[in-house]
Amino acid sequence: MNDLSSPPVALTAANYKSDYKPIWCPGCGDFTVLGAITKALAMLQLPPHEVAVVSGIGCSSRIPAYTTCYGFHGVHGRALAAGTGLKVSRPDLTVLVTGGDGDGYSIGGNHFIHACRRNVDLTYIVMDNHVYGMTKGQASPTTEPDWDNKLSPGGTGVRSFHPLVIALAAGANFVARAFSGDPNGTAEVIAQGMRHPGFSFIEILSPCVTFRPE
Repeated sequence: MNDLSSPPVALTAANYKSDYKPIWCPGCGDFTVLGAITKALAMLQLPPHEVAVVSGIGCSSRIPAYTTCYGFHGVHGRALAAGTGLKVSRPDLTVLVTGGDGDGYSIGGNHFIHACRRNVDLTYIVMDNHVYGMTKGQASPTTEPDWDNKLSPGGTGVRSFHPLVIALAAGANFVARAFSGDPNGTAEVIAQGMRHPGFSFIEILSPCVTFRPE
């Protein structure tokens, strides 16, 4: 018989990692972000079946496959729409939405603004590398206007999108920035965002070693 008096076994970060091996470029900051997410889930001791990870398109949007939580890999720019619908219909679930600067601020920019305004209780994690990494290095909304590259010689000349400023203006009441080079600090920020009762926006600077090595 099972000993019902024994305390439950504590969950560790490993309990939230799937058997799929990440296929990001060696040195990509997204490896650290994935580790920070699993550490944050372990900090909160959330059972994997009570967590859903939703993403759109891009390097960072591979996150759901690398966890043991429920996952949904949606279409480009629509991760927040799917995550919002899931949280509203299943408020018992902890919902994380993950993506990148191209997915979240370009085609998904309108959803981003209104997610801040609606304040549905979910956590939005954006891995910002200032470039479209999966599609060979085009300038993204957060790319500096003078960044010189083969696709935009001399730069785009278009001013950068400032997501934290936009989030505050749109009414988000939990706004934070972290850095993939600080895994423990990033995990703590993610845990704080998940504890927050409302929409939490966390931008994580996650350098692309392939297209933005500088």
